[in-house]
Amino acid sequence: MIKVMIVDDDKLVRKGLISAMPWQNFDMEVVGEASNGEKAMEFLESNTVDLLLTDLAMPVMSGIELIKRVRKEFTHIYIVVLTLHQDFEYIQEALRLGAIDYIAKVQLEKERFEEVLERIYNRIAQEQKRALDLNEIYTSDRGYALLSLNNDVGDYWVEEWCENANQVMIEVDMNLWLWTPPAEPSSELWLEGLTQEVSTKSGWALINLIGLYGRPHKDVHRWLREYREKDFFYDYDLDSSMGSIVLQEWGCPKQTQSEQSINQLKEQWSSYEWIYQNSLFKQHIDALKMMRLPQAKLFGLLYALIDKWNLLFYPVSLVEIELLESFDYWYQVDEWFINTRNTIRNAIDKPTFSQEVMESIVRAVYIAHEEMNQQITAVNIARRVNMSRSYFSQCFKEIVGMNFSDYLRQVRIEKAKVFLLYTNKTILWIAENVGYMDEKYFSRTFREQTDMLPSKYRQTRGTGREMSDT
Repeated sequence: MIKVMIVDDDKLVRKGLISAMPWQNFDMEVVGEASNGEKAMEFLESNTVDLLLTDLAMPVMSGIELIKRVRKEFTHIYIVVLTLHQDFEYIQEALRLGAIDYIAKVQLEKERFEEVLERIYNRIAQEQKRALDLNEIYTSDRGYALLSLNNDVGDYWVEEWCENANQVMIEVDMNLWLWTPPAEPSSELWLEGLTQEVSTKSGWALINLIGLYGRPHKDVHRWLREYREKDFFYDYDLDSSMGSIVLQEWGCPKQTQSEQSINQLKEQWSSYEWIYQNSLFKQHIDALKMMRLPQAKLFGLLYALIDKWNLLFYPVSLVEIELLESFDYWYQVDEWFINTRNTIRNAIDKPTFSQEVMESIVRAVYIAHEEMNQQITAVNIARRVNMSRSYFSQCFKEIVGMNFSDYLRQVRIEKAKVFLLYTNKTILWIAENVGYMDEKYFSRTFREQTDMLPSKYRQTRGTGREMSDT
């Protein structure tokens, strides 16, 4: 007997479900009810429940929070969501957290009680069989994983293919399937047909798995979920529908990237040479891909680089670089880098100046940012970028819109503002770290540029900001 509990803040809904659903026809019995997640947890602590039906929008403790608690503390309980159609985003979250199905309340209004319960009963049977299968080991060495990064909304074309081909696939996770073809000559034809079908599905890939023999199902399934979460982003090839994984290699511990190596790569990208040198540009992209950073860390790195690039290239291009809202696969990151580089180069390419001159001015801007704490002058910079003093000054002013000394002063003052707002460093320390050895001269220059002294700027603009000593 499957013991059922119903959680919904609407008493009429609870009573309606208890009285109207044909529970006995599917070996089920309602043993409890609650009006919110907190009361449901109290009941579960002292009563046996196998199936929990819960609403999502409830006071005190929401359905989502209840699902998280139940999945952690009562792992044996199956969860089904009660919801309205407009709660679809919450449904996705609930399924991701482990709910096995959902009931749209409109289905109940149409009195499809038996159909709904039969579907839930079959889902429980599938989950129970799946739990037993997970303890088995693979007796063949080769298999195929079908996967898509889209793990929010189920795409069940795989079921249709299995039905047409009279084959069985295991649903490891949402849009993640595993197929171990039988040792028959016709399996090659099935594989060919499956490969062709995958090639028509955007964002899907077929992965050849080698080394399954003797491995527990649960371990392979766990590896596949981890692979989709961490590595599939980098491996997916838009032009190829088949990849390959050797499980012996996959199971080896992977080297984690140190902050030092990430900072080193950030430094390389923060320069300007990759704009002009194709081989260096490719080296930087290949090095970043090989790091296989988690997507959140990758996005953080890209945002940091954009800040650097806008400081470096905007003065000479007047083009502001932006990051896309999201990337589904690495090849999109690759395309973004290429498009960003082309955008910068096209904006920098000015018909009145040669590429050599533009490269020299970009280098001068780079030096202004990187060495602002040192004593640098236009004469010194002109020599370093291989231009005469007068021609450098002329070109810099025409391209950037101000002479080098004014630009350097602007860079230093802007950096000083950051130090004032986000650190507790002394005015003297700030002055020295933006290139002014005389605190009074720095304060006077700062006031000329901002109409207030550094201390006043920190006092009036820094209210409510988090300060640090670094």
